[in-house]
Amino acid sequence: MKRRSFIQTSSAMSLPFVVGGTKYVAVGKNKLFDLVGDDNDKIIVLVQLLGGNDGLSSVIPLDQYDNLVQVRSNVLVPESTIIQATDELGFHPEMTGMAQMWDEGQLGVIQGVAYPNQNRSHFRSTDIWNSASAADEFISTGWIGRYYDLNHASYPNGYPNDDQEDPFALSIGTIISETCQGSGSNFSLALTDPFNPGAVNIGQEGDVPDNCYGRELTFIKDIAKQTNAYSDTIISAAESGNNLSPKYGDDNVLAQKLKNVARLISGGLGTKIYVVQLGGFDLHSDQAVIGDTTSGRQAVLMRTLSDAICAFQDDCVRLGIDDRVMGMTFSEFGRRIRSNQSYGTDHGTAAPLFVFGSCVNPSILGDNAEINPNADINEGVPMQFDFRSVYASMLMDWFGVSDSDIREVLYDDFQHLPIVECELVNTEDPVEESISLQAFPNPFDNYFTIVFYSENKNYRISMYDSIGSELKIISNQKFVAGKHEIKVPTHDLIPGIYFIRVADEQNQKTVRLVKS
Repeated sequence: MKRRSFIQTSSAMSLPFVVGGTKYVAVGKNKLFDLVGDDNDKIIVLVQLLGGNDGLSSVIPLDQYDNLVQVRSNVLVPESTIIQATDELGFHPEMTGMAQMWDEGQLGVIQGVAYPNQNRSHFRSTDIWNSASAADEFISTGWIGRYYDLNHASYPNGYPNDDQEDPFALSIGTIISETCQGSGSNFSLALTDPFNPGAVNIGQEGDVPDNCYGRELTFIKDIAKQTNAYSDTIISAAESGNNLSPKYGDDNVLAQKLKNVARLISGGLGTKIYVVQLGGFDLHSDQAVIGDTTSGRQAVLMRTLSDAICAFQDDCVRLGIDDRVMGMTFSEFGRRIRSNQSYGTDHGTAAPLFVFGSCVNPSILGDNAEINPNADINEGVPMQFDFRSVYASMLMDWFGVSDSDIREVLYDDFQHLPIVECELVNTEDPVEESISLQAFPNPFDNYFTIVFYSENKNYRISMYDSIGSELKIISNQKFVAGKHEIKVPTHDLIPGIYFIRVADEQNQKTVRLVKS
C-alpha cells in the first residue's frame, strides 16, 4: 500500500522473583483474548518513550519553521535536512526508517496528545498515562489491567488453565509494566530472554501453617508454579518462531526487544499485549550539539526509535503477521516550545504519538501547533487529543471492545478516532471531519467571542492556560446544526497565553489566544 494524500503500583500478588540475577515476574495466562472473541488474534505493541519526547524535534511543523527559529534555534535542525512528509510537516533527519514506513502507508501521526491539567512531574505523569486516570485521580490499576479484569476478575487464581495457555501480556525487559496492573495482580510478565525465561525452584512441598504466613507462602509457591508453566510456553514459541528482517541493528537496544516480540508472535504465542521501553528522552541539556543540531542525544534517540520500528515492521511483513500487529508509541509529556540555555528542552505538555502497522490509518490526525515567536518560557504545545481517546479507539477498532466496556475501563467523554484503517472490528467507522473555529479579538482584554459551526451533536468547549491546565468549561451541551457565537467574559484572567478547545465525539479544534 502506497502513500495516499490527504492508552507503578504493584500489589503483593505480582511478586517478582530473582533468577540468575534477573527479576522475573509471574502472571496469568490466556490463549485468546476473551473480550475480543475466539476469532480475533490481534496484538498491540506499546513502545514507551521514557523521559518526555520532544515532539517539535520529532515531527517538525514546516509551516511554523520561521517561528521555531525564534524560540529554539539552538536545538532546531536545519530546514534543508528535514525529511518532508507533507507540505506542512516533516520528520527529524535521523528518522529515515519511519519516513520510509510513512511512504509505504504503515505509519500514522496523532498530533498534540496529552490530558487536561498536565502534570509535569515524570512520576505523576507516567502514573496518569499508565492508569489512564484524570490528573486529579489516583488509581492503582492500569488501563490494560482493568481491561483484563472485566473477564478475569479471579486472576491469578486458577491460572494457567486449558483455555488460557499463554501470558496475558509481556513486558520485554526486567520490570513489569504498570499499564497491566489489575485490581488483584499485574497481568504482565517481565521477560529478557525468550529462550531462557528462567524457572523458579519451588523447594520441598510440605505442610504450611493455617495463618497469614502460611497463606502467603502458599501463594508464593502457586505463583512459582505458574512461572515455570509460562517458561515452557515461551520457550516453545521462541523455538518455533523466526526473524526474517535484515534490518535489526545489533547495537540497537529497542530493535533487539522488538525482534524478540516478532519471534514470539511468529512462533504462535497467544499473548495480546507487548510493552517495550526506550529511555533517555529527558533532555534538559545536550539535546543537540553546538554548531551541528543534526547531531546530539535527540538525533541518537530518533535514529534508535525509527530504525527499530522500521525493522520490526519489515519483519512482521516478511513473517506474514503484519495484518495482526499494531503498535503505538507514548511518552509522559512533550517538551516546551522554547529551548533552554543548555541546548535542551524542559518538561512541557502535548506531543505527537506514532501508530504503526499495515492496518493503521496512514495520515496525520490533528493540526500543526501554532508557534508564536514570543512564546512564554513555560509554554508547551497545547493538547488536541486526550490520550485516553487513543487508547479507547485502539481497543474498540482493533480488539472490538464495546462502547460500554470502554467507558468502564477508561472514561465517558472519549473521542472515537480513525486510527485503524483495515479490517475494522467495530461496525461503526469513525468519521473524520473538521470543526470550524474562530476566536476574536486576539489579543483580547475583558472578553472574547467564540464562533464555530456545529452539527446536531454535543460539543465540549474548554479554556486552558499555557501549561495545559483546564481553567474552565465554557460549555458542554448539545448544539443544533449551524453557526454559534459565545461571548466569554475574561475579567478574572491575568494577562498571558490561553487556548480554546472545542471537541465533539470524534473531532476537535484548538486555537491560541493572548490576553493583553
